[in-house]
Amino acid sequence: MNKIKLLIVCLMVTAVASAQEFMATVTVDYQQVQGSNNQVFQTLEKSLRDFINTTKWTEGRYKIHEKIEANFLVIVTGRSGSTYQARLQVQSRRPVYNSTYYTPVLNFVDANFDFEYTEFEELIFNPRKFSGKNLTDVIAYYVYFALGMDSDTFQKEGGTPYFNIARQITTNANGSRYTGWGEIDGNKSRATLINNVMKSDNSTLRNLYYQYHRVGLDGMSDNETKAKNTIGNALLTLSFYQKGNYALFYPLDIFFMAKKDEISKIFSGGMMSSVDIAGVKEVLTALSPTNSQLWNNLKK
Repeated sequence: MNKIKLLIVCLMVTAVASAQEFMATVTVDYQQVQGSNNQVFQTLEKSLRDFINTTKWTEGRYKIHEKIEANFLVIVTGRSGSTYQARLQVQSRRPVYNSTYYTPVLNFVDANFDFEYTEFEELIFNPRKFSGKNLTDVIAYYVYFALGMDSDTFQKEGGTPYFNIARQITTNANGSRYTGWGEIDGNKSRATLINNVMKSDNSTLRNLYYQYHRVGLDGMSDNETKAKNTIGNALLTLSFYQKGNYALFYPLDIFFMAKKDEISKIFSGGMMSSVDIAGVKEVLTALSPTNSQLWNNLKK
């Protein structure tokens, strides 16, 4: 009987462990803050890690190998009592089929991450209501943003349900005293970002995520030349953004921040492709001129 009870408990624990969506690391960097009570930052770090990894964010069930690997780096730049000024770096990656390689999906920084936190307080997220403290709201926004981006790499516009929740979080934050939420806060604000992601103008970029990852990278082990052609042709579709006023289109910046080094490596050697590499260079240089040195070195 005891063995049966133990087996049931183990199965329950396994079910819970496999239900959550994230396998995230959280780091709180407080080197810029002077003070004697550093324990609060260590407590915050653990609380955020548990919050991200144990909250059930979706209705789906994720197996261990399906969990999203992500890094959340909170860089605290100031503190006054229970109020903190900080930046947040968000990174995520996903495995490439039939390989040991992980491809980066997100790698960017939110410079407006001020929040309130009292040590040992329970971190709770309500998708229908702003917390008033900004901590769980910002983290949940980027959790759903990461879920959406990851899903877009596996299915055409598969991330739409998660992007919708992220947009609802920005609506909840309307009128709050925290900056970084509203469109008035600039092209990198959370509302502007999620609205641009959901615009019909962004369907080209969202389709690129699917072609680049699911059709391209995931097919690399079967046929490298075909995969490189797929990736190169997907990059050529970005010419759409040369025709309009997309100089401040942040979703494009996010793509290049995550993928620039990988694109360079894909087109630096290996099997030769038949892609129009001159066209790829032209498009990438026009849209991301700060990385022109990388683009100049691309080859078939």
